[in-house]
Amino acid sequence: MTDVLDEGPFFHGTKADLREGQLFTAGFRSNYRPEVVMNHIYFTATINGAGLAAELAAGEGEPRVYAVEPTGAFENDPNVTDKKFPGNPTRSYRSTEPLRVLHEVTDWPRLPPDELRAWRERIAAITADERGEIIN
Repeated sequence: MTDVLDEGPFFHGTKADLREGQLFTAGFRSNYRPEVVMNHIYFTATINGAGLAAELAAGEGEPRVYAVEPTGAFENDPNVTDKKFPGNPTRSYRSTEPLRVLHEVTDWPRLPPDELRAWRERIAAITADERGEIIN
């Protein structure tokens, strides 16, 4: 770990239906820029952040939040750390190594439908210039 000030617990939000011990890996399309295949797997130390990611994740299925553990080195997510928020208040991280599923979290706070709709509209309205470059 380099310059990471967080020891977890860590969470990942998705629509994938996984079981304890399975691995999340990099190499899938970005939820926010589907033309980009991600070189990293992203996670957070905030359950609300993982819940939002689960709600906004691409694909079919129910949004899910998993407690995860990194299997290797990880770093602050440079797409939000200092680029959008000074420091790392979102407690967002990424790794090229897989994340191991510890268990599914079933009591995470869900967004009200109007807030979720507003998030989706906001993301859909962001132009390519406003999105900026993904540091992959």
